[in-house]
Amino acid sequence: MKYETIDIKNKGSMEYAALHLFLFEDSPEIPMKTRPIVIICPGGGYEFTSDREADIIAVQYLSMGYHAAVLRYSVAPAVYPAALLELGRAVAVIRENAKEWHVDPDKIVVSGFSAGGHLAANYSMFWNREFLSEALSKTSAQLQPNGLILCYPVITSGEFAHDGSFCNLLGKDYEAQKEELSLEFCVGDQVPRTFIWHTYEDDCVPVQNTLLLANALVQHHIPTELHIFEKGGHGLSLGTRLTGSADGGWTQSEVAVWPQLVHTWMESWITGA
Repeated sequence: MKYETIDIKNKGSMEYAALHLFLFEDSPEIPMKTRPIVIICPGGGYEFTSDREADIIAVQYLSMGYHAAVLRYSVAPAVYPAALLELGRAVAVIRENAKEWHVDPDKIVVSGFSAGGHLAANYSMFWNREFLSEALSKTSAQLQPNGLILCYPVITSGEFAHDGSFCNLLGKDYEAQKEELSLEFCVGDQVPRTFIWHTYEDDCVPVQNTLLLANALVQHHIPTELHIFEKGGHGLSLGTRLTGSADGGWTQSEVAVWPQLVHTWMESWITGA
């Protein structure tokens, strides 16, 4: 196993912005020579990036046999599109080094929790826009994500918005830009295959965020897998004691199956089953 930290800062980035890579090394004993990679964007309302949705999630993907990366992206007072550009640079860096790092360049998946879900979804909808290519000096082909995994994502700036996330993301441009970043209206053929889970009881980021997105994905014929769990509040991460609080909070056994569901979804895609 190899661990690397990559500088992905752009104009507007905070000093701490970095991509943390967890990579399998090649072994003559293992016939698998390239692996998918999942880039994890932790949540935190664009105010911080949560440790509960970072390295411990990377370990889950490593246990499935995939490379993993954690993006510690810029948050307030940094504003849009700082984090979006950082995710774009992360995808490009991984694709450029795919051979050295034994990554399958056609299996780069972006994933996000809560506000990190907004970032991952935003990127999956905007990766082919000219302003990204120009800012990063990359082609759209270098920036393209191949899959999207969303965990209780922030999506809409409308009736069911998590306003705090949009206020932190947009700063003084909140009113002017919030509609542009209401992602249920940004879905098109450019969005890759998508896996989403949320909970009915989420009273912080309402489940309607996911339902609005899922409806748009289906309308545009994007292959989509959706799981709505009845029980559980917001920010559950794994839903187990590994990411729970000392008083038993952030645990919900019903949702603890989501990594297995993602694994099945990934393997079906990888094998073409």
